[in-house]
Amino acid sequence: MGKVAFLFPGQGSQAVGMGRDLFDHGDDIAQLFHQADAALGIPLTEWMFQGPEDRLRQTENTQPSLVLTGLAAFRLVTSRTTLRPDFVAGHSLGEYAAIAAAGGFSPMDAIRLVRVRGEAMRAALPPGEGGMAAVLNLDAAEVENVCREAAEATGQVCAPANFNTAAQIVISGHLAAVERAMALAKAKRARCVMLPVSAPFHCALMAPAARTMSEVLSSQGIADLQVPLVANVTARETLQGETIRAQLVAQVTSPVRWEASMRRLLELGVDTFVELGTGQVLTGMLKRIGQEVRAVAVNGPADLNKLVF
Repeated sequence: MGKVAFLFPGQGSQAVGMGRDLFDHGDDIAQLFHQADAALGIPLTEWMFQGPEDRLRQTENTQPSLVLTGLAAFRLVTSRTTLRPDFVAGHSLGEYAAIAAAGGFSPMDAIRLVRVRGEAMRAALPPGEGGMAAVLNLDAAEVENVCREAAEATGQVCAPANFNTAAQIVISGHLAAVERAMALAKAKRARCVMLPVSAPFHCALMAPAARTMSEVLSSQGIADLQVPLVANVTARETLQGETIRAQLVAQVTSPVRWEASMRRLLELGVDTFVELGTGQVLTGMLKRIGQEVRAVAVNGPADLNKLVF
């Protein structure tokens, strides 16, 4: 077997019931859930297991839920198998789980940080003023062009937010500008889907949230990593805690370069990708990036048998 990368998903993978199988599997894993509830002072575990879905979808709840589930799955894999990562990566908020998995800060630090991140992102813009949309089957240069045209036409913000695959790019900005970009993209035969999100992530409108995270992260210890992180903002590997601190601030307003990150991992010799947490969004993206790789999602104990290669 070649090298192994552990991947941690971002917003959109959440679902009521997430993490329940992990919680039930063992006291060492359940402990993470109890610790998260205590650290945040909210019944996060109850919301994850029972909903309501509207509460779970609020980004200040979604973000810690996904990090918690990712780190619980990480504990499952590393305590029940001999599989270890050579590299880690996380999609948007998943980067915090990846950093914790690589030893940059503790699981509870990661969960507390993304709770603050979610609150800051929600507060950055009044509800209803921003939006995000997936643009399908239009290449990156064309997506950048329609965003630029929409921004110029409306005098508002519109920019690519997630370069997920060659055929799936998410755009973000003021709602009217995003809708204008969607119309322009559809005229080029693209398919567009408005996303049910609570804020326009990874664009200039998140500058207030970036300032908040800069302040919060300035007092957060971040150790050098034990295995390299391939970062969202650069699609390059890093081990240095101080570099990661700056990247986490930049990440708030910068696009997630996910396809480039996965291609970098392939260049580095990774042939086995393990998605940890909830759903299999990242596994699905990998299969569309174009190379034959082993990509499996571990959402609970029943998935451990997938790790026998």
